[in-house]
Amino acid sequence: MGKITAEGNVEAINYEGFQLTRLDTVIGAARSNSLWPLPFATSCCGIEYMASMAPNYDIARFGMERMSFSPRQADLLIVAGTISKKLAPVLKQVYEQMSEPKWVLSVGACASSGGIFDTYSVLQGIDRVIPVDVYVPGCPPRPEQIIDGIMNIQALVKHESLRRRYSPEYKDLLDNYNIENDIDGK
Repeated sequence: MGKITAEGNVEAINYEGFQLTRLDTVIGAARSNSLWPLPFATSCCGIEYMASMAPNYDIARFGMERMSFSPRQADLLIVAGTISKKLAPVLKQVYEQMSEPKWVLSVGACASSGGIFDTYSVLQGIDRVIPVDVYVPGCPPRPEQIIDGIMNIQALVKHESLRRRYSPEYKDLLDNYNIENDIDGK
């Protein structure tokens, strides 16, 4: 007979020659280990993000060896650094050009809350223009913190329902940000 194993939250039925599990579990595992990030780096947090790609930290071991500099091919937007109010519409446009499903990682105090720049020209947090999934604190955050944020995104992606993007709550969230929602193809 077969044997039921539980590794983490994955339950599988193992028989000789095949294995059974739920489709959403397999899709979640595949998505979480093959994220294609789009770095939107504007200042010192961007330098720390670049350091996280170096051999000492190596985010490629998390399935992110391919940086995508095209929003249409990325599914993780990493915003690192100060965002001015003039740059906010560009950031929103980049987010809108990304295909579903998509996630956002806010790196550093400036991207998360405006940081030390409480001035008329600096956006006081990117969550005023786009929804954010995970915040990484620090000024600038260490590469270890950025990797922890990436691991939190991976856990979110792995356990996200396949139908979440079609839920009324998600559509309301996008409507609150005035982001066009064409998930249903309408």
